[in-house]
Amino acid sequence: MNKQALLEPYHNNNLNLKNRVVMAPMTRSRATNKEKKPTEELQAQYYAQRASAGLIITEGSQVSERAVGYINTPGIYSKSQVEGWKKVTEAVHNKDGKIFIQLWHVGRMSHPDFHNGELPLAPSAINPNAKSYTPEGFKETVTPKEMSLDDINTTVQDFKNAAKNAVEAGFDGVEIHSSNGYLFHQFFNACSNERKDKYGGSIENRARIFFEVLDEIKKVIPEQKIGARFNPSLHGLFGMEMDKETIPTFEYVIKKLNNYDLAYVHLSEPFTDVSKIPYAVQNIAEHFRPLYHGTLMINGGFDQESGNNIISNRNADLVAFGKLYISNPDLVERFESNSELAKWDEETFYTPDKEGYLDYPTFKEKTKA
Repeated sequence: MNKQALLEPYHNNNLNLKNRVVMAPMTRSRATNKEKKPTEELQAQYYAQRASAGLIITEGSQVSERAVGYINTPGIYSKSQVEGWKKVTEAVHNKDGKIFIQLWHVGRMSHPDFHNGELPLAPSAINPNAKSYTPEGFKETVTPKEMSLDDINTTVQDFKNAAKNAVEAGFDGVEIHSSNGYLFHQFFNACSNERKDKYGGSIENRARIFFEVLDEIKKVIPEQKIGARFNPSLHGLFGMEMDKETIPTFEYVIKKLNNYDLAYVHLSEPFTDVSKIPYAVQNIAEHFRPLYHGTLMINGGFDQESGNNIISNRNADLVAFGKLYISNPDLVERFESNSELAKWDEETFYTPDKEGYLDYPTFKEKTKA
């Protein structure tokens, strides 16, 4: 392969990246300590190993105790967590890398076991009828508590405080996790939002909390350092169902983001085959590219060839890679040399130690062995 679009630098007023390869945010469940903080021994090494990426986006990190929904996920709401993340950003920056943190609230995709018996918070009291991975293993989800206006206001401030903590921790920016069936996505979709107040009903109302959060976050970090992630054609995961207003809702949100000067908008191609789903869009980047005038990042099953092609075809500026980055810490270097890619081990995606986390060799290390 000759000149590769993925390996070209990306420069504009908001982002200066050495290449267009992005490490996607991925839950890895390694924050096994009581404080739910990243450590120098695990997360700092893990992300530093992958610092040749143009940009790293961390795993989703809960903005409060009420935001958690999975075991061993790190937070960004306490002093000890901030100190832990400082070790991560320092390690990445020492290798000339750039790193954003993904700010996360799972909403109804949680369980009372995480909240001292209290119900998870959600736009409406609708059970996703899914399973939550608790400290005692998988359990059926419950009907959540419909968020009061005070709950919503508190959550908005939680995101603002998390962004402020991210600045203190040394991150280059933040990504708002508005995707994959979690809190903001639950507000967006009518199947999970039956509110009758200013946060429900119309498309504008269902998108309101996202823009309130964005407007608060930009008070503590420049909007040029804020990204947002969306999954418009998600269907069937975590109780999320599409309807005739689903895509128009995301079109409204993404068009309105042209009024902001964000670092990027991060979109996912469909996780499943949606060709038979009414109202779904199958080619997300191609559909939304004309609607958004800023930097567009895309993810969803891309490899080296398809990643180069989507940039060359001008349907995206950056490509985020997930599982390939688990097993290939030197993914950029392997693309550069067109080297064979290592396969990942799904059995160790969420295990609590170094195995399947820090022990994937680079191509150079493998060939020397």
